[in-house]
Amino acid sequence: MANVSVYNIEGKEVGSIELNDAVFGVEVNEHLVHMAVVQQLANKRQGTQKAKTRAEVRGGGRKPWKQKGTGHARQGSTRSPQWTGGGVVFAPTPRSYSFKMNRQEKALAILSALSSRVEEKKIIVLDELNLTEIKTKKMVSVLENLKVSKALVVLGEKNENVTLSARNISSVRTALTNTINVYDILKYDTLVLTKDAVAKIEEVYA
Repeated sequence: MANVSVYNIEGKEVGSIELNDAVFGVEVNEHLVHMAVVQQLANKRQGTQKAKTRAEVRGGGRKPWKQKGTGHARQGSTRSPQWTGGGVVFAPTPRSYSFKMNRQEKALAILSALSSRVEEKKIIVLDELNLTEIKTKKMVSVLENLKVSKALVVLGEKNENVTLSARNISSVRTALTNTINVYDILKYDTLVLTKDAVAKIEEVYA
């Protein structure tokens, strides 16, 4: 099992914790990690792009000139794709880009992302993260104490003071253990977990 130091919000080491290898020590499956990221980005797409085909463009009902004898190439409509103002050949239409992943694949992708953070030593465990008031400056000082700039902060339970204090920091995102996803884990440089968040993640995925 990986042994990781535990820090307080002052940035001082106050102990250590053993991470469960079934969650934080699995073999990284890059294919599933990639698939999970692509799925999340695809599910975000609006899919509202639209262009008109030759059947939908207004006009072009009359044959522009007779079939033979003009010296021109034969044409049946001024709304054919080769004409200015004509339709688009394979015009995009509104559609959903989303696709599904199996539950087991999703779980393994998250475990792979968590394990990769442990391998790269980009994980910090806090004994607790409690702020007495909603203050962005206090959250910034906590991150500075931990020598962290771009971080995903995962909490074990809802904490409005922490969530609202971090909301205005563009390089920081807060999440609960049941809302973590592969894209966010990989997007941010450091994964900051509270001890109770580690326990909850291990309880769900171990």
